[in-house]
Amino acid sequence: MGANPLLGVIFHWIGGFSSASFYVPYKRIKLWSWEVFWLAGGLFSWLIAPWFFASLQTENLLGVLSATPRETLLWCWFWGAMWGFGGLTFGLTMRYLGLSLGMAVALGLTTVIGTMGPPIFAGTLGQIAATTSGQLTLLGIAITLVGIVVVARAGNAKEADLAGAQSEGVAEFDLRKGLAIATFSGVMSGCFAWGLAAGQPIRDLTLAAGTDPLSQGLPVLCVVLAGGLTTNALWCAWLIVKNRSFGQFFGAAPAQAAAGERPNILANWLLAALGGTLWYGQFFFYTMGESHMGEYGFSSWTLHMASIILFSTLWGFALKEWKGASPRTRTMVWSGIGLLVGSTVVIGLGNMLQASA
Repeated sequence: MGANPLLGVIFHWIGGFSSASFYVPYKRIKLWSWEVFWLAGGLFSWLIAPWFFASLQTENLLGVLSATPRETLLWCWFWGAMWGFGGLTFGLTMRYLGLSLGMAVALGLTTVIGTMGPPIFAGTLGQIAATTSGQLTLLGIAITLVGIVVVARAGNAKEADLAGAQSEGVAEFDLRKGLAIATFSGVMSGCFAWGLAAGQPIRDLTLAAGTDPLSQGLPVLCVVLAGGLTTNALWCAWLIVKNRSFGQFFGAAPAQAAAGERPNILANWLLAALGGTLWYGQFFFYTMGESHMGEYGFSSWTLHMASIILFSTLWGFALKEWKGASPRTRTMVWSGIGLLVGSTVVIGLGNMLQASA
């Protein structure tokens, strides 16, 4: 299968839409504590969906993973676990820095670390930067970072428009603590891309087993997401014990529920399954997109981040989260969206130049 960067960009956009949409079902879950619905959905995101789709789409999944060097499995799992820490601390970043600065620092670092880490460690960055196609791809990455900052600033401006004062939006503002947590979250979140890069031996083995090249990344996800499951499950388990919320999985009402209120178990589990599977869908399509990006597969992480922010912002408009924002704020956010769309086009062009060279 030859590389087709345009198709790769489309797959990344589909994955970004899937990621941006996963929380919509979660918002409709009733009378479940955060740790309960997060773990319920996570079982589908990090365990059930990865193994189900990899079993369907690849050849001899268990045989391939059994033949994978133990060191490769360990590194994929390790980077997945580190990525889990990044996700868990992202909320604290917003708490201490606010939306604008928090998103700019955390997502900017996630984009840079996840994108530039693999070629830097592989020693290929200089070679990439020496070509016109590589320079165009790096320019697209830079445009993405600018777009992230613009969208983040627009989000902060929206909060100011609606709350009436910037200080009200960040009641616990703490620059030193916030920057430290944002740096940790951004670096750890970027580790997911490192886990995927570490899984190249798994890709080689599954291709040798006869797997379609388009699905070669699915077995890698089984291992990387097992690391993410480990981190998130331990944290949720601690909260479940602390808050005594385990019974909610089976119909018990949370402490704050009104008398007689009970969660709809079937509806909650179905919504958690839908949200969790949508979340997994981002990486299902990510691996397909990456398989079409040729030697510049490292740029996939930038496309991933750009598309998530793009579609998350569009969902915000659809759900009327920007209602009441000033015309200046709306102009700012659409400018940021334009930059993110433009960055994917520039990165795609850089990859197409490389593919045709």
